[in-house]
Amino acid sequence: MANNEDLNIGVLQIDEPCCIANTGCFFDGNLDDVVGECIFVDKVYDSATFNLQGLQAGNRIPFGTLPTSKCGPKSRIIRVRAIRAKKFFNPDNINDPKNLTITPTTTLSGAQFVTDEKGDPVVVPGPAGLLQFLIFADTSECDEITRGTPVFGSQEIFIRGTIAVEIDVDFIDNQGNTQTTTLRGRVPVNQTVTNFFELCMPSVFDSAFLPQFAEFCNIAFTPRLATQSISRDITFNPQTGEVLVNLIIALCITCEKKIKVPVQLCVLSTGFCEQSVSPRQICPDFPPLFPPQVNVPFIELREGELQ
Repeated sequence: MANNEDLNIGVLQIDEPCCIANTGCFFDGNLDDVVGECIFVDKVYDSATFNLQGLQAGNRIPFGTLPTSKCGPKSRIIRVRAIRAKKFFNPDNINDPKNLTITPTTTLSGAQFVTDEKGDPVVVPGPAGLLQFLIFADTSECDEITRGTPVFGSQEIFIRGTIAVEIDVDFIDNQGNTQTTTLRGRVPVNQTVTNFFELCMPSVFDSAFLPQFAEFCNIAFTPRLATQSISRDITFNPQTGEVLVNLIIALCITCEKKIKVPVQLCVLSTGFCEQSVSPRQICPDFPPLFPPQVNVPFIELREGELQ
């Protein structure tokens, strides 16, 4: 029986606060190792990317308190060094209403979402579990000239939840010394932005699969004091240390819409990903994660076998 010390020998010692990744892919430059592989994937038939923006005001947002032991009649905030903002997310509750969410609602013109007998849209899972909607249109006219059919859409994007904001400030304590601290608060968001788009749709008749409509968004923030004035935008109570701040946050949104179709591709491959494992082990053998490749050219044909 191995003792705990033996089991812990191979544990990675983290010496740096950040890390680099390893995909397990390596190519030594030998083109003789390049082979053809057939993969079954979703192809992006057409896509469009949009940049949208909005403003969210935050009035008298609580930003915690300065240490009361350092506060007094003469204490005050004298400088804002930096303001940072990011999405708030509670990993213990994905349905927390405070989590920032971006929810697009799309209406199509010239096509329609496929529904079931109850009128609910039919979806298929995509990358990272993203739900993709099946869409349909009479594409006969454009099919005759081997062209895609234009699809138009309008969209409302609802942004709800909270933004986590950090403010680095300098303040004078009750001894007249300058101190630096970081204040933290959350700004509620309730915004709606709209946009319009056009996409090109493939034939729904010359395929075993209906086209799929996918959309996703990401958001970044540019925060600032509402009037760029510490005296007007920051309220500081020297008795309790309470800090209230007026902010304006620019919402910078990128959204992408895609129409996808399943395809088979013959790709050139330099081999399969292989991760190196820790040399410290107590088991003599470990099971594989993937089945062996038994197709040509990954095995040698025996005499009498035909391709």
